[in-house]
Amino acid sequence: MRRRLILLTVAVTTMVVLAFLVPLFILVSDLAHDRAISAAERDAESLARVLSVLSVENGLETAVTTVGEGHIDSVNGSVIFPGGSVIGLAVPSDEDVTLALDGSSFIAVVEGGQAVYIPVIQSDGSTAVVRVFVSDDTMNSGVSRSWIILGLLGVALVAMAAWVADRLGRSMVEPINDLSATARTLGHGDLSMRVDPAGPPEIEEVGLELNRLADRIGRLLQAERESAADLAHRLRTPLTAARLSVDGLAEGPDKDRLNTDLDELQRTTDFVIREARRPVRRESEEWCDLAAVVIRRVDFWHPLAHEQGRIVDVDVDDDSAPVAIPDGDAEAMVDALIENVLAHTPHGTPFLVQVEIGPKAVLLSVEDAGSGFGDGSVIDRGMSSGDSTGLGLDIVRRTVEGAGGTLTIGESVTHSGAGIVIQLPLVPDS
Repeated sequence: MRRRLILLTVAVTTMVVLAFLVPLFILVSDLAHDRAISAAERDAESLARVLSVLSVENGLETAVTTVGEGHIDSVNGSVIFPGGSVIGLAVPSDEDVTLALDGSSFIAVVEGGQAVYIPVIQSDGSTAVVRVFVSDDTMNSGVSRSWIILGLLGVALVAMAAWVADRLGRSMVEPINDLSATARTLGHGDLSMRVDPAGPPEIEEVGLELNRLADRIGRLLQAERESAADLAHRLRTPLTAARLSVDGLAEGPDKDRLNTDLDELQRTTDFVIREARRPVRRESEEWCDLAAVVIRRVDFWHPLAHEQGRIVDVDVDDDSAPVAIPDGDAEAMVDALIENVLAHTPHGTPFLVQVEIGPKAVLLSVEDAGSGFGDGSVIDRGMSSGDSTGLGLDIVRRTVEGAGGTLTIGESVTHSGAGIVIQLPLVPDS
């Protein structure tokens, strides 16, 4: 915007300056021409009057001698006698002076400039001619310098207009840049960021409204998070009742497994409450080791998979796989992928969990030998082919996109069923 304003101002100012300078250039040239011709006419008339007065008593030749040839040369003059002889500046032989000899005064264009002709009528009736020559250089004297001065003045005016446009553009662009930076920071999750309203009244009003919008979003988000924390807290009552019921069971593998599940449910509930009450987290603020998270969550789900008669293949590289996902979100993502297999494939269906770590990205693959995906709509929020909520794969998608990764669903490479491949960029210097 700032650059366009400067270019527009320069273009308009240049056209205005040219509209004034072109006529001024012509006017300066015409004035110099008229000034030189007027001076020549004055010199010719003065010389003709002097010769006319002096020739009355002493004759033309004596009058010319009295005036002096030096004076005649000083004004680029010539005196043409009736017989054709010339005193002073030489006159080209092909120059027609017949009209002047007939008693007419005029100005004619000659080679190298212009000439002024003034007749001098003698007492005997004969006519002599006073001729004053004006060269092209004399008529254009000072024109080039005047043109240069006018051109520099025009350039200075255009430069000044560009400077003023730059100042004006900066007064508008800088507040807009501040608005953009504040909006970008708000979009990254820092709801404490505010803009200092400045600039023209319209832009200042936008800044005020942006601050009000940020305040409103903060209040709404806080209310939603408090509501989520309250709802999660309500789970503590049935969770406590379930734990009391499990405590009444006889010791054995079933009781241990139920206690493990209740501990996981308790941990998840506490995590939801903590996350709901904490300040808004900025994007890419936290990271985790995806390889370690996958191993940990596969170990958690392995007893259930074993109970369902499934073979679980786990292929995880030994290196660390740091990705820009908080540990809790990574666990929820892996849980959703594994739970999707356990819930939507028949018991006994094997599946594979694989983590491949590259130089710049990590690939997480979950493949099974089930019937596969019907179409790509299963990734949409609320879409499910079974009795589930349809939120699992949407949670995975949003988590992956938030970390700058990609999610691909399709057919399994190693099995005959569905395959989900997640590519996430590695976090450098983590």
